[in-house]
Amino acid sequence: MAAMTLTEKILAKNSGRDHVNPGDNVWVNVDVLMTHDVCGPGTIGVFKKHFGANAKVWDREKVVIIPDHYIFTKDVMANRNVDVLRQFVKEQELPYYYDVGTEHYKGVCHIALPEEGHTRPGEVLLGTDSHTCTAGAFGLFATGIGNTDAGFVLGTGKLWLKVPPTMRFIFEGQLPPYLMAKDLILAVIGDIGVDGATYRAMEFDGDGVFALNIEERMTLCNMAIEAGGKNGCIRADAVTLQYVKERSSKTGNKPYTLFQSDPDAKFIFEKVYDVRKLEPMIAKPHSPDNKASVSEVRGTKLDRAYIGSCTGGKLTDFRAAAELLRGKEVRIDTFVVPATTEVARGLDRESIGGQTLREIFLAAGAKIGDASCAACLGGPSDTFGRLNAPISCISTTNRNFPGRMGHKEAQVYLASPLTVAASALSGVIEDPRNFLA
Repeated sequence: MAAMTLTEKILAKNSGRDHVNPGDNVWVNVDVLMTHDVCGPGTIGVFKKHFGANAKVWDREKVVIIPDHYIFTKDVMANRNVDVLRQFVKEQELPYYYDVGTEHYKGVCHIALPEEGHTRPGEVLLGTDSHTCTAGAFGLFATGIGNTDAGFVLGTGKLWLKVPPTMRFIFEGQLPPYLMAKDLILAVIGDIGVDGATYRAMEFDGDGVFALNIEERMTLCNMAIEAGGKNGCIRADAVTLQYVKERSSKTGNKPYTLFQSDPDAKFIFEKVYDVRKLEPMIAKPHSPDNKASVSEVRGTKLDRAYIGSCTGGKLTDFRAAAELLRGKEVRIDTFVVPATTEVARGLDRESIGGQTLREIFLAAGAKIGDASCAACLGGPSDTFGRLNAPISCISTTNRNFPGRMGHKEAQVYLASPLTVAASALSGVIEDPRNFLA
């Protein structure tokens, strides 16, 4: 049998085939469908229109609904969206609904999914959000889909997909202490462009990748979509399996299958990076591929720093930022937003030098928000951290398009938590190496 990549093997399994080739169109069985407060109402509308007002979803156990984007707001329309989700969950008796304002609330969907045991190797996970590709860090196929496709999946459990060819990015060497996964993926996107991986799988490999913890691997896969990728993926290893094992009881200890690319699998593109030769990276306004090394833009004036989102609001991100901020004070407005309630609890559990991460951030003068997407997608005017003026902000988020964090004339620079923390201390874009011992 001809060799296959990781992505091809998963799609072959879920389409009931022994083998698939890039470009094949296949009916794929879906293991998990996720939606949230932004796209959920539209998805539900499509489902009811085409399957009937009283139709039942194809599998209650495979639907996950997580309000996270526009939730801590007085905006009436945003609140209405959540009400639509609540009504649908009640009608369908869905077990996996993490409602805001309850003890079950989690936060950002892409981080809550793995935390709650919904990311299993070898599966197909679809979500009505472009950054659903984050889950590819668990050795599965994960991609974002639109409301129409999601409504169809709700009724059938299947979707017609084209098998993408795979690009492979190999990171060799030991990662220096001043670099994070965000620097690696910004380097890749800067090299190939925001359309360089259009409808292609992006597989990440090499010693530099497998030395990363699972949260850093999620950062790599999260931004595959910023290069146009259909999905990002990393084969599961012992680190992956340990994380999954710790969470699997939440969803019934479901079995899963491990896949990896065959040694002679065909990749449409390959690029090798020596991480020891990379510098801290920045994406300048207004595109994730507007790449520069931090040293090239060092000294650029800033008004605000933001540490949060599915890309930069995980516990690993906050540990890194806190290492630099401990015992110092920020010079510009600095916002810290944990991705999930579990991460928020970690701010009080994790400590450095006898201080919790939360204490370090507050002592440094940062403002801490509730677990959510917060300012990352702009949101209503009362959204925490939203840019309501044409200011300059350095952020750990994943997009810097005009208006992405609020004001359409704001300048948004994307960077790692280390670089954002160093810049918050300086008031200008700063190299984290100048703060690391």
